[in-house]
Amino acid sequence: MEPDEFASILDAVRAFVRKEVVTAEDEIEETDQIPDRLRQQAAAMGLFGYAIPEEYGGLGFTMSEEVRLAMELGWTTPSFRSMFGTNNGIAGQVLVNCGTERQKQQYLPGLASGELVASFALTEPEAGSDPSGLRTRAVREGDAYVIDGQKRFITNAIWADLLMVFARTGDLAEGARNISVFVVPTDTPGVTIGPRDHKMGQRGAVTSEIFFDGVRVPAENLVGEVEGEGFSAAMRSLAKGRLHIAALTVGLADRLIEESLRHATTNSQGGQKLAEFQLIQAMLAESRTEAYAGRAMVLEAARSWDDGSDRRTAPSLCKLFCTEAVDRIADRAVQIHGGLGYMREVPVERFYRDARLFRLYEGTSEVQKLIIAKQMVKEFQG
Repeated sequence: MEPDEFASILDAVRAFVRKEVVTAEDEIEETDQIPDRLRQQAAAMGLFGYAIPEEYGGLGFTMSEEVRLAMELGWTTPSFRSMFGTNNGIAGQVLVNCGTERQKQQYLPGLASGELVASFALTEPEAGSDPSGLRTRAVREGDAYVIDGQKRFITNAIWADLLMVFARTGDLAEGARNISVFVVPTDTPGVTIGPRDHKMGQRGAVTSEIFFDGVRVPAENLVGEVEGEGFSAAMRSLAKGRLHIAALTVGLADRLIEESLRHATTNSQGGQKLAEFQLIQAMLAESRTEAYAGRAMVLEAARSWDDGSDRRTAPSLCKLFCTEAVDRIADRAVQIHGGLGYMREVPVERFYRDARLFRLYEGTSEVQKLIIAKQMVKEFQG
């Protein structure tokens, strides 16, 4: 994409987020859903397909462009980005990376336009950040596969038209080697979507359980039409998603800092503005330093992604640092607000709850540490 064209899109998204979405934050928090008007506007702006290649109707952003977009989206409630995040990210990228040409032509245009919503059905009660222990099974029967199992915490499941379902096509003892992924329409007999989960934060972003009871799908719904590629497909999607999440938290960190500055410069204690107290200044400075470091990390990691030099370690480095940092920045924001920061009517209270999830999904902080350390040892030993 030409720089001027991308700059124009970014400016439009920035204006839309700050004028339309920010003013709807209280409504989203109260109703636990994104208003239809925002969904329609987001679709019209191409946000359901920013990471989908142009030949399939998307905007085809590079990773460097995507992270800059994510920083703008991070300025507001994370649930807004979540509405179209699975289409572009972990679900859509399964098809982009591993789908056959027929599968891409069949599904990606609908995802890019927002006419279809896709969910990434990987997590299970006994298989979270490490999916190698998943127990959902897919058994070949003639020209079809029969899927049985259960998924948990699946984003957008109640709205989804398509599920990217990861299932074992061999023995559990074989670990990750026999995991495959299937496109499963949610109206297929035997698919049951559970009620929405009640979460600590990120209201408006909906997760649910999914149950598969004798779900029969054509063999052509096997992504890539090759068994055993599911684990690799999941890891590729998750690595990209981790870098995106890191960028999103940089945007949220910037919003938290602005909220902290607004409060500190307009409120007083003992006749003195809060911003004049050195301990408040220290918290502001620490937050700005961490946000600056996170931004620099993400931009460099995106460059490494685009040139292919690092698509494994750098995303984990960024997700680990940025998601941990935004929790600290949110905590300081509440502290700067004092007792008011504990009240539901101020944004920092909501963002404090919202931020906590980032350290858990798409690979916990602990899993990121393992990925980083294993890659370090591997590179050192040559």
